[in-house]
Formats: sequence, structure tokens, C-alpha cells
Amino acid sequence: MTTNKWMIDTNDAVLLLIDHQSGLFQLVRDIEYTTLRNNVTTLAKVAHIAKIPTITTASVPEGPNGPIIPEIHQSNPDAVHVPRSGPINAWDHRPFVEAIESTKRKTLLIAGTLTSICMAFPALSALAAGYKVFCIVDASGNHSQMATDLTIARVTQAGAMPIDTFAVMSELMNTWNRPEAMDFAKVMIDHIVPAYGALMESYDTAQKSVK
Repeated sequence: MTTNKWMIDTNDAVLLLIDHQSGLFQLVRDIEYTTLRNNVTTLAKVAHIAKIPTITTASVPEGPNGPIIPEIHQSNPDAVHVPRSGPINAWDHRPFVEAIESTKRKTLLIAGTLTSICMAFPALSALAAGYKVFCIVDASGNHSQMATDLTIARVTQAGAMPIDTFAVMSELMNTWNRPEAMDFAKVMIDHIVPAYGALMESYDTAQKSVK
């Protein structure tokens, strides 16, 4: 796959899912709860299909922040979890950075809850360390819309590229001419655009009628 500096190179990408924890989800006010959860699950599934290394971490999961939502590792059993206790910025936790470095990849797809902290802080740190960074905004819930707007401006000014879950999925999929195309389509229908399922049903029925 050929790409340019503004797009995701699947051969260089790592997905970072940071602090998607049940307690922190209860603080989210800028995106509907089920939508956020769906988007995070989508990323985990798509990364697994596309064979994108995936790293998760959680902030004090034994405390009020709560555990990581189970769908992530259920959907992506190859995801590597790096436990941490203490650092708010995941990038300040050396084992987390070492897990990224071990992939030998330099393009980071970052989502985190809360957006202005758990997504933004590692994104800014990664940019300073020379990584190419995509911030997945609709898989990163925040405590207010204003905080999200400010965060998007902040990370963009620093050099990150804000992006949404469907765009990430489409760039990782790249083409319908691949053996896993229907696997991607199923994730699309189950989590992102259910109406596409109705479109496929109509098409299948029309094709059968022609035959």
C-alpha cells in the first residue's frame, strides 16, 4: 500500500487505546455513551483484522477509574496490556513507551478517555519524541464539548491529525479487493453504519431476483 504523510501507513501503525475505563466513561458528556463504546470496540476489531499492533493501558484500574471495558481485549486478543499506577500521562510510564518502541513503528493512532488528558498528553509527548500521530476524537470521550474543542486545537497546532473512527477503519481497510473485506464490512454494519446492512440486503435480494 502506498500512502502520503497525511494518511495512515498500515505497515507503520500502532493503535493505542488509553484509559477506556468504566469509571471514566461516566464522566463523558461530549459523546453518547453507546456511541463511544461502539467506536472503541470498532477500533479494537479493525486493528485485529488489519494486524495492527494494539497496546492498552489503564489508570489506577483498582480505584474509582474502574477496569478497562472488556470488549477491547475480547475483540482483539492480540492486544498487549501495559498496567500502570501513578502517571497520568501514559507516556511518562516507561513500560508503555517500551511496548511501543518494540513494534519498530512510528505512526501512532491514539484514542483515550478523557480526551483532553488521556488522549492529548501522550499525543503531545509522542509528537515531541518524533512520532507521527493521529488522534481519534470520537473514540475519546471528554467531560465537556468545550474541552474537546480546545484539545483538538491544541493537538492540531502541535502537529497531530484529528480523525474519526470510520476514517481510521477505511484507511486501514484500504480496498474492498482483499480477503478480509467482509470482515471489515461486518464491523462497519455492527458498530458504525447499521444502515449499510440494509443496503447489502437490498443488493443481495436484487441480485437473486435477476438470477
